[in-house]
Amino acid sequence: MKKLVFTGAGVAIVTPFCADGSLNYPKLAELIDGQIARGTDAVVICGTTGESPTLTPEEHAEVIRFAVRQVNGRIPLIAGTGSNDTAFARKLSLEAQAAGADALLMVTPYYNKTSQAGLVKHFTSVADAVDLPIILYNVPSRTGVNILPETYYTLSRHTNIVATKEANGDISSVAKTRALCGDDLAVYSGNDDQITALMVLGGKGVISVLSNVAPEAAHAIAAAALAGDFAGSARLQLEWLDLCNDLFVDVNPIPVKEAMNLMGLEVGPCRLPLCETDEAKRSKLKVTLARHGLL
Repeated sequence: MKKLVFTGAGVAIVTPFCADGSLNYPKLAELIDGQIARGTDAVVICGTTGESPTLTPEEHAEVIRFAVRQVNGRIPLIAGTGSNDTAFARKLSLEAQAAGADALLMVTPYYNKTSQAGLVKHFTSVADAVDLPIILYNVPSRTGVNILPETYYTLSRHTNIVATKEANGDISSVAKTRALCGDDLAVYSGNDDQITALMVLGGKGVISVLSNVAPEAAHAIAAAALAGDFAGSARLQLEWLDLCNDLFVDVNPIPVKEAMNLMGLEVGPCRLPLCETDEAKRSKLKVTLARHGLL
């Protein structure tokens, strides 16, 4: 059995920006410390929710270095280092390793995509180059490519490929992946509305957008399932389902940043091409936040 990077709820943390679009490092430090204080089990930096596509290579490397220093070993720090260019993904991964990241999160190649054989070669190339555990990230709604269970099985045989963040929404596919890979590939939910469902099948937790605004809730849903209290986990999952859904009322991370700003966390705007949401969606989000006592 491979060593788990974490169990429970890891936050896919936003990248805060100043009004002029520059990085807001003091706010990032505040967010990281707040997440740790409120029970989050891991921090994922420079992921989709962290707007990694609009970070320059220099910013990407510095944000990871900063986060490693701020976390300071208190919980695992997982660095997003995926790319649709294998050589660049290797470069980002080696930089994150040098910075002191505990693990890597690697999304499937997007836009140019690839075959299942290409996925194996892409991820293996990076896994061979580093000495860190790798969590794959399968989100076909964004990338246009889906990792099949049989491909997961092949990849799970690599020592450094230890887990996947599964966001394809296909519970049957997750069941087949679990049956094929067993303990050689941990599964984390990549969708906040499916935490309990994936953990019933043996998942180890979630990499969560919800955790940005309600870290205790995401942690509690996962913790109950880890303790075998699936009924309790399901009750909490359904209690928070409206917010899980409304945090995706627009393109992620537009709604979660809007929510955090409404809550007074002042994380700033998204970088273009992501722009602020419309008033109808903002109002819907505000009502849901208020319902949960977050405003």
